[in-house]
Amino acid sequence: MLLFNTLTRKKEIFEPLEPGVVRFYGCGPTVYNRIHIGNARAFVTFDVLRRYLIFKGYKVKFVQNFTDVDDKIIRKANEEHVAFSEISEKYIDEYFIDAKGLNILAADVHPKATETIPGIIALVQRLIDNGSAYAAGGDVYFRVRSFPSYGKLSNQPLEALEDGARIEVGEIKESPADFTLWKAAKPGEPSWQSPWGRGRPGWHIECSAMCLEHLGETIDIHGGGSDLVFPHHENEIAQSEAATGKPYVRFWLHNAFITIDNHKMGKSLNNFFNVRDAAEKYGYEAIRYFLLSAHYRSPLNYTADSLEQSVSALKRLHNTRDNLSFIAVNALRDELTPEEQTQLVSYAAYHERFLTAMDDDLNTADALAAIFDMSRALNSAAAKNPGREFARKALSAFSDLLNALGLFSEQVTDNSEQSEDELIEGLIEKRSAARAAKDFKESDRIRDELKAMGITLEDTPLGVKWRKD
Repeated sequence: MLLFNTLTRKKEIFEPLEPGVVRFYGCGPTVYNRIHIGNARAFVTFDVLRRYLIFKGYKVKFVQNFTDVDDKIIRKANEEHVAFSEISEKYIDEYFIDAKGLNILAADVHPKATETIPGIIALVQRLIDNGSAYAAGGDVYFRVRSFPSYGKLSNQPLEALEDGARIEVGEIKESPADFTLWKAAKPGEPSWQSPWGRGRPGWHIECSAMCLEHLGETIDIHGGGSDLVFPHHENEIAQSEAATGKPYVRFWLHNAFITIDNHKMGKSLNNFFNVRDAAEKYGYEAIRYFLLSAHYRSPLNYTADSLEQSVSALKRLHNTRDNLSFIAVNALRDELTPEEQTQLVSYAAYHERFLTAMDDDLNTADALAAIFDMSRALNSAAAKNPGREFARKALSAFSDLLNALGLFSEQVTDNSEQSEDELIEGLIEKRSAARAAKDFKESDRIRDELKAMGITLEDTPLGVKWRKD
């Protein structure tokens, strides 16, 4: 499997440090609002990578943090006159609602910055002790000049970074490029006791401390949006490697931005779409599909048309799955014919195309193309009234690929949806009974009632099929 490593700027063969085990860290949200489409691209991308690694037989330990103390969280808490923890806990809950909707697997560990304070303090002290950091006025700064390879991830020389940096009011730095590890407490802000006085952690240090605590000194993969390359990930490398003397991350992966109608997404442009709002109109699955429709390192343009196209594409895939599911239960025979056996063997070509695409730096666009070609072949086969065994095996092969992308798998329906399905099945049974009794007026009335609910019926020799439009 090849992955594009931001650190080396080329595709490299991926092999984990420990055979069969992948240690994987993904930067999580700063929890002061619901996640937006740009956030979701990173979370879905690295969920797919995690799923695909598991699909290939790896054991994956995945850690995703919550930044639950931050200037934005504190500002929002002050605006709403509540404790900062009330804001962060509220939006952690909101994140899990959207993540569940997008079918993103929960991390093995979801550490919070506020729960990692002892580890953060210990890491900062370690950097002070070896001369990589210094305390000044209650703050602690990383001494960038002490780390000669600073800038290697963003490919920027230190001199240029220093020229572009500036010292904020109240900061006491040796150099403008030095960054904050620990912030001295300000009136009205949350703080914790430390050897340098009361304060709170800087943003960058939390991820290093969490990786060290949950994954070890060197990890296999670290993922995030391309906006995090500098300064966040650059600073993570510096402070982690300065503390341990070991390589911090072997593979750095970064997804590209999302634009809105070909303009950069941003609150100032009033084109900022959160996932919840988009899901209310198009559904979470369509958002996930849209995010996988382009290579993760390619820019992706969010438009109403692109979401509508995703909805239509998913309907085609759902129809294939539903056709096979129906035949697997209702077909008139069970055994495979020689022709059907040959067809099943031929479907391995789609599986190989899927693997080739995903092994080439997680090319989900080409992987989806293979799935759609398989869908067309399966629809053609389903039209020939195959047996139950053929349908079961074809459905399994089709579902394996979809599940690897997190499509159609582990979709949780609530009780209201289950009740609706039961209502639909009940109405279909009543319609069938009316037709058997030659009460065609009642049969048509029930069909019209179902149509008003958005349900399309198809009478087949094997029974009645239905789908939601």
